[in-house]
Amino acid sequence: MVSRRGLPLMFCCIAVVIAGCAQIGAPREEAPDAVAADHDYAQGNFDAAAQDFLALADAHPRDGAFYRLRAAEAYLQNGEIDAVAKTLPDIRRHNLQGDEPVRYDLLAAEVALSHHDPAGALKSLHVADADLATPLRMRALELRARAQAAQGDALDSARTRADLDRLLGGNDRAQNEAQIVATLKTMAPDALRNEAAALLPGDALRPWIDQALRAGGGALPVVVLHPNQPVGTLIPQGQQPPQREGYAPAHKIALLLPESGPLMAVAQPVRDGFFAAYFADTNAQRAPVTVYDSGGGPADAVAAYQKAVADGADRIVGPLARDAVAAVFAQGNLPVPVLALNQPDGAQSPPHGSAAFGLNPDAEAAQAAEHMLQQGIRRAVVITATEDWAERAALAFRAQFEAGNGQVLGEARVTDNQVNYADMIRQTLSGVPTSGAAPALPGAAPIASDAPTAAPVDTGIFISMRPQQARLLLPQLKLAGYTGVPVFATSHIFAGNYNPGLDRDLDGVQFCDAPWLFDATLGLPNHDAIVRALDSARGAGGRLFAMGMDAYRLLPYMDWLAQHPDSYLPGATGQLAEDRLGRIQRLLTWAQFDNGAAHPVAGSLQTSAAPAQ
Repeated sequence: MVSRRGLPLMFCCIAVVIAGCAQIGAPREEAPDAVAADHDYAQGNFDAAAQDFLALADAHPRDGAFYRLRAAEAYLQNGEIDAVAKTLPDIRRHNLQGDEPVRYDLLAAEVALSHHDPAGALKSLHVADADLATPLRMRALELRARAQAAQGDALDSARTRADLDRLLGGNDRAQNEAQIVATLKTMAPDALRNEAAALLPGDALRPWIDQALRAGGGALPVVVLHPNQPVGTLIPQGQQPPQREGYAPAHKIALLLPESGPLMAVAQPVRDGFFAAYFADTNAQRAPVTVYDSGGGPADAVAAYQKAVADGADRIVGPLARDAVAAVFAQGNLPVPVLALNQPDGAQSPPHGSAAFGLNPDAEAAQAAEHMLQQGIRRAVVITATEDWAERAALAFRAQFEAGNGQVLGEARVTDNQVNYADMIRQTLSGVPTSGAAPALPGAAPIASDAPTAAPVDTGIFISMRPQQARLLLPQLKLAGYTGVPVFATSHIFAGNYNPGLDRDLDGVQFCDAPWLFDATLGLPNHDAIVRALDSARGAGGRLFAMGMDAYRLLPYMDWLAQHPDSYLPGATGQLAEDRLGRIQRLLTWAQFDNGAAHPVAGSLQTSAAPAQ
């Protein structure tokens, strides 16, 4: 006998959900003397219920198959898989009705798995689970995933669990997601990368493969979108006012942001940017906006979403925290679409019609890798901070650079309290010769040096760190003789304001960032004017302010962007397009420090077209 403790953890969780599934679609009325058996089952006294159902099978031969099925289900709930195996042969499957044959097959699959016969389990699971009631479908998917994993089909098992994930919630979902990653991690990293490369665009399994690789210190390269068609093109309508292609206005907007707690400082510039775009909207009838407090936890965010739906919102923006976004998405098919202001935890994809929009360091690092490769750089050194966002950037850069046949020569991390980088530079850049004046990259000014040797023109340095750390690192790189090696960075290097006295040490560094910070997007409020008027738009808050503006301007084009991956919205944070996984991607502009000031690089992204509001 297998005890309940011996059952797989995931099944024990799902068993609670399906404990009453024996009653789903029951095709017949039970005998009056079945009351005691049903009561025992409902109370969790499964062993007694099994005995009662067996007695009922003997007392009512015409319904014997049905009652023996109920007995077998009670045994399974009690963890007595051997008793299930002994009961099934006495059940004549052809005498079962309604959903009872499917329930019989699920029991047979459980028995086969307990006998280490995954092929037999899969044979019993021939049913098309999409046609089943949700509890039975959940159980069928979980059994199929276990059988596939037992057969060594890790990829198929993970895909099945990904289908199951959309039906789960709470701890069940968290455990299932951990099992997806654990299953994929049984495959070698190279095998995972090869499988990912063979997937069709938008395959929901790709984020899970990326999650499994990240758990082992790797990542998948990002599919960077390069859309070429701006939304909002005027379409003449005869004598009517011309319409804007893709424009579908909202009627009532809800904005979900925390009004207290640690994220309140982040929420303020997002909120201000959202309303700056709202008041700059020239449409005669702007949709009213209501702000809801998304609180300090996932449950609060879900409650705020549900309140907004009840109040009649037809577009919802937010929440902001990653775990809150995951909780809102986990509700399944949302009655009102959401434009989330972050990527969810894990590999979860937005429900149909919704999208996830955030300032993702992974995307910045991937675009830095592409930018360096386009400049002819084939070898790179990676130096980043130790924070989570910097680690994510380092992983994303390596994956993207190596996918483009680039070679990472070395990696290093710098901590907040570190001021002397000499040993780190010597060790990490040991394979890079010190340099004299190297040929300038397009848009970059050459930096003179008296060093006698020349660095290879195909070598560069990628950094992802705060300005304070970069201002220490760059002079020490020059002192070590690496003046001709070009340096590229994520937006974190730029404090967002004009500070030539401090930023002169960063001269020559190129970095990707939001075009609005340089007024490179037409049709938006002027950056300098906004900064003079609002504290929340100053410094690093400018990117969050720009994100708030983009969130408002994205709303009428969400459906169009989801259906037209070549289209983009010229946004404050970049050219905005939606990939096939429901994520808003940003194509950033490139800037460079020169005499302590950051300026757009010649030939960089210029979002010169903007849709009228």
